[in-house]
Amino acid sequence: MPDADPHATAITDRYAAKAIDATGCAADACRPDMTSFGASRYSADELGSDHVLSLGCGNPLRVADLRSGDTVLDLGSGAGLDLLLSARRVGPTGRVVGLDMTPEMVELARRNTIGAGNVEIRLGRIEQIPLPDASVDVVISNCVLNLSADKRAVLREVARVLRPGGRFGVSDLIAAEDVEPNQVTAAAAQIGAGVRPLTTTAYQNELAAAGLTDIHIEPTHNAGDGILAATIKANRPAATTD
Repeated sequence: MPDADPHATAITDRYAAKAIDATGCAADACRPDMTSFGASRYSADELGSDHVLSLGCGNPLRVADLRSGDTVLDLGSGAGLDLLLSARRVGPTGRVVGLDMTPEMVELARRNTIGAGNVEIRLGRIEQIPLPDASVDVVISNCVLNLSADKRAVLREVARVLRPGGRFGVSDLIAAEDVEPNQVTAAAAQIGAGVRPLTTTAYQNELAAAGLTDIHIEPTHNAGDGILAATIKANRPAATTD
């Protein structure tokens, strides 16, 4: 069955090329301001000597509440930088699962995380997460949800795999509320194929529709003409007891 997203092949090809090159955020991938993307969003202490490729627009580990022993799911895990950082935070009793739709990125992440015994990476789509219900404590992601053509499906899947009381903490792109849609579309095309950011209001509505609560969206920096990077946090409600 053909992919319902007309941009899916272009998105996969783009990230496959980055995985093969493994050189960082090239000008054709992260315009118009490369300081808005990639490793510049992490501290030197976080990056250490790993030199792992990053194509994100933020640092989800700054908003994700990771605890020792947590099971963490990284949607669109790329080359594995956030997997490594998460693995260190959750410790040997925790588990980190990466999910990415680009085979080349999956292979690169497996090489980059080979020394981390609590990390596994799976090939798959974020609209159909290959994990059981209520199986993770935290979902993170770095500038990936904006690429999905079916964000409602993604967020419903997030709510499904989160345990009661689980946390959602991501970096993503959002569209400014007061900018014309045509301007946002043009700016998104400059950033990369398939970039389709929601406004803050639309993002909040989709999170709420998925059953997530305690929603907080905070813009962090400009990423284009009418497009902002932001951190997004939400929770799956804790189980109630009668």
